[in-house]
Amino acid sequence: MIQHIEAAKLGDELAFEHIVRHYTGMGITIAYEKLRDNQLAEDAVQEAFTEAFLHLDKLRTADAFPGWFKVIVVRQCYRILRRQQHDKVPYDEAVHSVESPTNVAELIEQREMQQLIHDSIAKLTSNMRIAVQLFYFQGYSLKEISLVLGVSVPVLKKRIFDARHKLKGALPVADLISVFHHLHEGGQRMLHIVNGDSVAERLREGVVDGDILVWREVYPHGPVFVDPAISNHRTVRAQYLEQTLGVPKGDFIQSSEDQEKVLADFQKYDEVVLWFEHDLFDQSMLCYLLHWFSQQHLGTMKLSLLCIGEYPGIEVFRGLGQLSAEQLGTLSGTWRTIGAPELELGKALWQAYASQDPMRLQQMLTEDTSALPFAHDAFEAHLSRFPSTYNGLGVVEQTTLEMVHAGINTPHELFRNVGNKLHVLGMGDLEYWYLLQKMSQDPCPLLQMDDLTVRPTFNEPTTPVHNAEVALTELGMAVMNGQEDWVVTKGIDQWYGGVHLLGKSPQWRWDSANKTLQ
Repeated sequence: MIQHIEAAKLGDELAFEHIVRHYTGMGITIAYEKLRDNQLAEDAVQEAFTEAFLHLDKLRTADAFPGWFKVIVVRQCYRILRRQQHDKVPYDEAVHSVESPTNVAELIEQREMQQLIHDSIAKLTSNMRIAVQLFYFQGYSLKEISLVLGVSVPVLKKRIFDARHKLKGALPVADLISVFHHLHEGGQRMLHIVNGDSVAERLREGVVDGDILVWREVYPHGPVFVDPAISNHRTVRAQYLEQTLGVPKGDFIQSSEDQEKVLADFQKYDEVVLWFEHDLFDQSMLCYLLHWFSQQHLGTMKLSLLCIGEYPGIEVFRGLGQLSAEQLGTLSGTWRTIGAPELELGKALWQAYASQDPMRLQQMLTEDTSALPFAHDAFEAHLSRFPSTYNGLGVVEQTTLEMVHAGINTPHELFRNVGNKLHVLGMGDLEYWYLLQKMSQDPCPLLQMDDLTVRPTFNEPTTPVHNAEVALTELGMAVMNGQEDWVVTKGIDQWYGGVHLLGKSPQWRWDSANKTLQ
């Protein structure tokens, strides 16, 4: 059997069919013990084989398959049980037909209840929250959770008991277990949109059900248009990304078209969940997607958002990519429903960000942006990238010079330290290398850097340039101290969202003291 499993891992479908025949009986036996219904047990095993086939490449050794498959079967059983009507105090009676609201008032009531539950769970301690999410939302048994977390079953029971006690006063329903079963959000008709491949890979390790779409874009870099799908807009952007970041033009266009096709087919899903972070990289991406969805007829499809700016135990949180599959699992199901306030604000922010007039965005930041809590700081950080009134440098260039002056003198260490200090930007290494290279080029270089001919590329992001030595030039020292203005000396040719600054007298500059454009 081991040889069949190894062959199946390599894509041999006939070998997997042999595995199905071999393990079906065992799977149904396990499932029947949980479900006490032959048809449901068969359904659970069929779904388990589908999940196993999709994630077989995650199996490290063939001899681990039986135990791994058993866990999948049991998880499918719990998912089926969650879909069954609970026989205690029905949640339907508490919130008046939550499953199928018949009027606007009931729909509002449903959403308010879901938001109340999510907010209440978010206030629990980390240990309680993890136990509640894994046991009620994900359907894991206490024994499975015990093995994963390294915590005894009695301790887990105590955490769940304490969590239910704390939640009891916050939720206006008689039976919290009914709440959790009806609150469960998951299934094969879900689409999760995430910001990077590393996050997608971990979510595919059984953290969530449904399809995953990685949205591949770098909106903080290069020209941005309100509708980037228009042909000439896409061509302009593709050419710029190829010239500055080395992203092949054809690859970018094809990738953009492919992800837009998936997005356009959103109505085949019951729910679309957006997974994003606090920084400019993610907030610009989030606002584009909200802008796009605001123009669609969503029908019965539910749009949800999970957006965080920190995680317990991580001192400098730079993104979801820092989290393990287990840590991401604690977030699963904690997303909240996106409504008109989020859609309208996202739409307005995207249009302002892509506008040729940055004052539109600055004006928006003086208004209420609380529907998207991280948007204000992210887009204010975007404006701080404009050339300053002090010396013509944006915040990234100024911070870089200060770091070099402090003794940090390799590109790798500069990227790490500047990235940590300006983590609100979410800047990638290729973006930073591009700026570092511009600061080192003639005429009027601010930095002296070895090996300028060796540079990271889109296909090879790590090269020996990370070990090059960086030093301030005389001009760099003078500009850093405000004695010279780099834009006046060298001129500028740079994009900031939809704004293209050219020449030695740019129309807009950033006043860091007052945090405004002038």
